[in-house]
Amino acid sequence: MTVALSRRASDVRVIGLISLAHGSSHFFHLVLPPMFPWLKDAFALSYAELGLLMSVFFVVSCIAQATSGFLVDRIGARPVLFGGVGLLVLAALVYSQSNGYAMLLLGAVIAGCGNGIFHPVDYTLINHKVSPPNLPYAYSMHGVTGYLGWAAAPAFMVAIAQLADWRIAFLSAALLEACVLAILWVNKNDLLDNVKERHENTHASAQAANPGVTQESPFAFLRLPAVWLCWVFFFFSMASTSSLQSFAPSALFSIYEIPLNVGSYYITLLALGSAGGVLFGGYLAAKLQAPERIVSTCLSITVVMCLLLSTGFISIDLIPLIFFALGFGYGVVAPSRDLLVKKATPQGVAGRVYGIVYSGIDLGAAVGPFIFGFFMDAGLPKALFLGIVVFQLMIIPTVFQVKSKSRRAA
Repeated sequence: MTVALSRRASDVRVIGLISLAHGSSHFFHLVLPPMFPWLKDAFALSYAELGLLMSVFFVVSCIAQATSGFLVDRIGARPVLFGGVGLLVLAALVYSQSNGYAMLLLGAVIAGCGNGIFHPVDYTLINHKVSPPNLPYAYSMHGVTGYLGWAAAPAFMVAIAQLADWRIAFLSAALLEACVLAILWVNKNDLLDNVKERHENTHASAQAANPGVTQESPFAFLRLPAVWLCWVFFFFSMASTSSLQSFAPSALFSIYEIPLNVGSYYITLLALGSAGGVLFGGYLAAKLQAPERIVSTCLSITVVMCLLLSTGFISIDLIPLIFFALGFGYGVVAPSRDLLVKKATPQGVAGRVYGIVYSGIDLGAAVGPFIFGFFMDAGLPKALFLGIVVFQLMIIPTVFQVKSKSRRAA
């Protein structure tokens, strides 16, 4: 009983620390956009130039995510985590001292480098530090804090900018992230990832299974179809979500004549629904142990909801409920999705696999809004919801393919 309680306490500490770090990374996704009105006036920038800052952030994050996994597997997750959080602090400081567009771009590059390390670090630590029965709950809390970080950043930044100015807002963000770094440092022993032991266990397992066989290349995992199926899943999933976040208010105004400020409130409902869905999804994943069924069922329901929104015949009173339900469905999917990725991950290469797979998130976030922006400019708002339907339908088959390929690889 004492051992079990000690292990549970350890799991809780690790989950709490990793979730805190993950929430802070999502917070920095939305540190810059709320300041666009202030930056536009301060430096006479166009909306295209401001939008490019976020594209740079996500493209750099995509590259950093794909490469940082190799670093995690080589030197361990903890030092990479400290480095990433430190880069976010530095990025906020650069933003606060910017004297023009070039410095804002530099800040976006630094922030992208810092943001790119979190998924390889987080999931490596979760998978190696948390006991298997608690993994679904760990994935659930990890996801919830991400949504809470998204929700907190605009309110935090705008409130401080209104009370003081935009430079103080960025300095406050830097101070907040520095506090996160201090908490992680104080509890660094809970985040120790014995990478040498992992490598030795992996090598021993490989030799036992294939005596006398030369160790494979560090890039051998790239030949696994399940890894790329997971990447496709994340790419289309984030392309859908980011496009909805970017253009849903404008589309709803064009289709249903819902005011833009009200449509923005629906995006908040989407995020809150997602947070609730992730909590329920963790419980569901732990109880059912059938991630592919959970993912395919929830995505099928969200497909129907998006089709209904695209018709233009839905009652305006129902639209807030639909957006909350959409977010809830996306949230329920998240813990089961993470379990599918874990099943597809060979032993000893978690950092590399998560780095490659989750780079699909950043690329989807950069590409999705870019594609749907053309449809919106062409006066085709219904294409937003229909396009998201197509993306979701492309995801569903990959779920069962991941399961099949993972079993074959095992």
